[in-house]
Amino acid sequence: MKKKLIIIGSGGHAKSCIDIIEQQNNFKIFALVDVEKNLGRKICGYKVKYKDSDLINLRKKCSYAAVAIGQIHDVNPRLKSYLKLKKLRFKLPVFISKNSYISKRTKIGEGTFIFNGVVINPDAVIGKNCIINSKSLIEHDTTVGDNCHISTGAKLNGCVNVGNNSFIGSGSVIKNNIHIKKNSFIPMGSIIIK
Repeated sequence: MKKKLIIIGSGGHAKSCIDIIEQQNNFKIFALVDVEKNLGRKICGYKVKYKDSDLINLRKKCSYAAVAIGQIHDVNPRLKSYLKLKKLRFKLPVFISKNSYISKRTKIGEGTFIFNGVVINPDAVIGKNCIINSKSLIEHDTTVGDNCHISTGAKLNGCVNVGNNSFIGSGSVIKNNIHIKKNSFIPMGSIIIK
């Protein structure tokens, strides 16, 4: 029997999350939650019927949740939702596309989404509440901190360390052994060699 799941967010990123959740086929989407102005919005056949203040009551009916809010310039909306779900003692599963390769020697934190075409090689560590977006590559021994977004087609070479709350833009390449400090914003197409 499928477990019930609450999704926070109803924008474009939520569509991609729903796709991966349905692909896994372990969860039934029970409710979409978003800000009040988005009540009634419909995405992927699901309607937003609840707002943040409803989460306390929803927790009585459902123990699993997923943050489906995107993260580019500002980590705070995604982080606040994650912390609220943790405070309410929701369980936040990891969702991994069947179309990705993830080494069995990789560690992945709760609430993280791994999208289509991702490759994560041995001894990589991915933090909590991360977005590892389509066709990104995370090489061996690389660490990605909590609340990070590794965007589409980004390449993190071996032994890279990405600090918490960081964004690595689409198509960026990070040379091996580079440390990216926390709260960093790396623009699309960047090449980081020092």
